[in-house]
Amino acid sequence: MENTFYILATIQILLGIYAISEGLRWLGMARRRLVTAPAFYTPSVAVLCPCKGAEPGLAQNLQTLCEFDYPNYEVFVAVASSSDPAYDIARRFGDRAKPKVHLVVAGLPEGCGEKVNNLRAAMDQVPAESEVFVFADSDGRPGRHWLRDLVAPLSDANLGAATTMRWVFPGGGGFASAMLAAWNAPISTFPGELKNNFCWGGGTAIRREVFEQAQVREYWRTSVSDDFSMTEALQRAGRPIQFLPECLVPSLLETDFDGLMEFTNRQIIITRVYAPRLWIKAGAVHLYYAATLICGLAALVTQLAGGNPILQVLMLMLGAALLAAVRGVLRIVAVGELFPAWRPQLTGQSWVWTILAPVVPFLYCANFFISAFTRKIHWRGIRYELVSPGMTKILTR
Repeated sequence: MENTFYILATIQILLGIYAISEGLRWLGMARRRLVTAPAFYTPSVAVLCPCKGAEPGLAQNLQTLCEFDYPNYEVFVAVASSSDPAYDIARRFGDRAKPKVHLVVAGLPEGCGEKVNNLRAAMDQVPAESEVFVFADSDGRPGRHWLRDLVAPLSDANLGAATTMRWVFPGGGGFASAMLAAWNAPISTFPGELKNNFCWGGGTAIRREVFEQAQVREYWRTSVSDDFSMTEALQRAGRPIQFLPECLVPSLLETDFDGLMEFTNRQIIITRVYAPRLWIKAGAVHLYYAATLICGLAALVTQLAGGNPILQVLMLMLGAALLAAVRGVLRIVAVGELFPAWRPQLTGQSWVWTILAPVVPFLYCANFFISAFTRKIHWRGIRYELVSPGMTKILTR
């Protein structure tokens, strides 16, 4: 057991060093993007935001969509039913918003996800003169220049889409909320400039003509995942996707243990169905880390039982965990430079992305184990079965 652990730990530490080099590369990319002047490209934009339920901070989140420093845009808020609490919230803020806000009632979905169905209905209301679609989530709070920065790269007509990711801040003081923020951090810093990129539904800009040429709407017809389906459509059309770290979206989320497991399991199950290669790769990385530390714990117990020295085993275990924490520090540095206004909160909650970083892979392992045996997810009151990327069953509403 001890020799096996030494082999596993050595490889894990090498992987950790590589991860830190990637973290430094990501930090360098973020810094380059911050000093890169965006192109002067401000076409007419339709911002589409699907909503469901009176989630905490919804009114404030929607308000940020109406405060962009952008000359020509309209907002389309889509709900499934006028009885949805989000409908009244959106209507109240929309009446006093500066850009024109359209409230769209999509109806109940059939054979696709409710979010996708809401987006499809909203797009039917977008006027023909809108040149760019921008997709936003109702749980994010993008900054004032977010829309301008997200749309600017589309001045390159060959680009498929410009996208970003969310950065989760714990909305409450609970451990589950902290774990959700720590769990999401590696995903936020996974994409590169033109590598490992996929569209994120809470922050993607795409030219209308590209959207139509790639037939994204057809991919959405039977899908529950707006972002993975759009990614596949653009990849098949040979269109690159550019990731913009400067457009990361702060998101204040509060959850309990059940909500944490529902959210994380759903994301990994969706990944398994829509991006199986990514699922296998990510699963292997997290499983290897967890196996190394578990093997180290067994070796530690064996050494103690035999009255043998434990320092070497303990140092290797701590080394693997410390490298994970260092990667968390690099993420904090990068996000602090990207979000100066959020730096005090980021610093005050820094333990979330450092101390919890060595623990997060074990949560991922639970997610991957569960996703290996089910394709059923629960998403905002609806239970789906993801039969395949092209077939979605609605089990219960």
